[in-house]
Amino acid sequence: MAKHDLDPNFLDPNFEPVVNHSGNTPFAEVLTARMQRRTVMKGSVGAALASLMGLSLSGCGSDSNDSGNDVGGDTETPPVDTTLGFQAVPVSSANEVVVPEGYVAEAFLPWGTPITGSYPEYRADGTNTGADQEQQVGMHHDGMHFYPIDQKSGGNSSEEGLLVMNHEYINQGALHPNGATRAADNGGVRPADEVRKEIAAHGVSVVHIKKDSEGKWDVVFGSRYNRRITGATPMDIRGPVRGYHKLVTPYSLNATETRGTLNNCAMGPTPWGTYLTAEENWHGYFAFDTEAAERPREYVRHGVSGSSRYDWEKADSGLDQYKRFDVTPQEGGSEETDYRFEANTFGYMVEIDPFAPESKPQKRTALGRFGHEGVIFAPVKEGEPVVCYSGDDSRWEYIYKFVSAKPYYAATADGSLLDEGTLYVARFNDDGSGEWLSLSLEDATFAAKVSAAEGQEVGRSGIVFDGFENQADVFVNTRLAADIAGATPMDRPEWGAIDPNSGEVYFTLTNNSQRNEEETDAANPIANNRNGHIIRWQESGNEYTATEFEWDIFVFAGEQGTETMVGDEAVVTLDDTNIFNSPDGLWFDYNGRLWIQTDGYSNETFGNQMMLAADPVTRDIRRFFVGPVGCEVTGVVTTPDSKTMFVNIQHPRNNWPNVSEDRPRDASVIVTRVDGGVIGA
Repeated sequence: MAKHDLDPNFLDPNFEPVVNHSGNTPFAEVLTARMQRRTVMKGSVGAALASLMGLSLSGCGSDSNDSGNDVGGDTETPPVDTTLGFQAVPVSSANEVVVPEGYVAEAFLPWGTPITGSYPEYRADGTNTGADQEQQVGMHHDGMHFYPIDQKSGGNSSEEGLLVMNHEYINQGALHPNGATRAADNGGVRPADEVRKEIAAHGVSVVHIKKDSEGKWDVVFGSRYNRRITGATPMDIRGPVRGYHKLVTPYSLNATETRGTLNNCAMGPTPWGTYLTAEENWHGYFAFDTEAAERPREYVRHGVSGSSRYDWEKADSGLDQYKRFDVTPQEGGSEETDYRFEANTFGYMVEIDPFAPESKPQKRTALGRFGHEGVIFAPVKEGEPVVCYSGDDSRWEYIYKFVSAKPYYAATADGSLLDEGTLYVARFNDDGSGEWLSLSLEDATFAAKVSAAEGQEVGRSGIVFDGFENQADVFVNTRLAADIAGATPMDRPEWGAIDPNSGEVYFTLTNNSQRNEEETDAANPIANNRNGHIIRWQESGNEYTATEFEWDIFVFAGEQGTETMVGDEAVVTLDDTNIFNSPDGLWFDYNGRLWIQTDGYSNETFGNQMMLAADPVTRDIRRFFVGPVGCEVTGVVTTPDSKTMFVNIQHPRNNWPNVSEDRPRDASVIVTRVDGGVIGA
């Protein structure tokens, strides 16, 4: 259908504005100074960067006294073999999934698969209703996790379990028979059932799956665990923002509840067996008439402005369920009569218990409100705090860490551990050190910075800071608090992962393409970090609660010849087997291999989006998987025995996976070895 290619929302999967103009030292500047000491990228991208920064690359990284301190340098051999045991696949532009010789891949759980209720069959002509979609797998698969069916009793089944996955956004052209009905062409309104269907295609799917007698995975139809969580599902607000007046709506006058979760990108399995889903680019779902009212800082700093992405507030039913997406204060109204604060109930990590289908999802506000890409938990210890990390996926935004106030005990641990604690934001120093900056008003340093900022315009954001009412206000305005704290703006921090052997924390920095090719000049010869890179750090003393760390670059993405240096040694040189751009998804498997997924640009050099595997000890990186045309490769997990891998394909084009159908369908892909062995080994 031609509408697929014309849908502007479909063409822009990231859809986030640059809204951080804080003036804090950007990571690019920190990285420049850092490169002079320890790590440098060479090749055509490196040469351009040298021109950009006025550096002589031949003299970089020559401090031999420092190179021995490189994170992930000479360390003891991990207890698990992390070497790669497959031949890299070439880049591909074919409309199919490519895996190494000796592996097979098949599509699984495509959008529209019936999983609950009356199990309405998917209709290839797009005529499924909104009610149907509420019982079917959602659209635009993203982060996911596999939970063994016997997990609650201490088991680790690899034959049966719950596959839980996010659905980030939608392709309106494929979702409806003839594409979406535009309000501008329909008297200013949209059909309510179209809107209902679009809301239902967002959110999370919990799918009970099991191998049959022939080893083939299928849905366990009729299972009580099968469940859809959508943009309309009732949810509780938990943590320090619960009850705060800036979250009051006509739906919840005491600010303890809201409806729905949206733009769910990555996720994080908790140590107590639940699932945290991330609300990333939620801002675009809300309309705010800037001519009728002045935007509050909570909306300015997140880009809530103008028309909404899908015009849901224009549904012709007139129900609050849809009107809530217009967050413009109404003349003569109040927070109790209009939905001026509705957008403040989004931007959190949302906890779902896949083993309790009757349970209500919980928005965990102590983890901060921003464009969460996902969350990654540090290994837990009895009697010690829970620690987790999250990236804010937008250009110039930050990396955060949460440390719980209460200790973890396996026998009693639950999500309430995430309701009280300290949220920190990262500052990366040019000498390879780093600091975690507290965002607590009880911290004297942060409190002093807050006091000094009052009455001042914070950076170049245009926000004249008038203080925080309380700690709840800090969490609602997490980005603003991080600006004031002095955090390092990063190049789209996305997924994180922790090496189970070394304990190092890895984060992808996808890119910063705000500067396009037309904007380049002699002083700015390249689009700003078009290819991205992966950063990693070790917490001081290997204690995740530490407030200091040492960081380094694991790899720079780019074309053939791009090098990542430690001292005078090129520890990674990209070639045809491992060139890539825009690292996004990141996951360590149970043996300690690092899986890197991409969401960037495709051309003759890079082909389609891909997934690579890396040995974190040797930095051997090889291309393992290439997706079909137009997709993002995102979300990866294996069964506990590491013999079945699930990989998600988001927004494919050209009617993948079934060329006989009229519209493309997002789907998971099951990857196995022909000999039944461990994936990647």
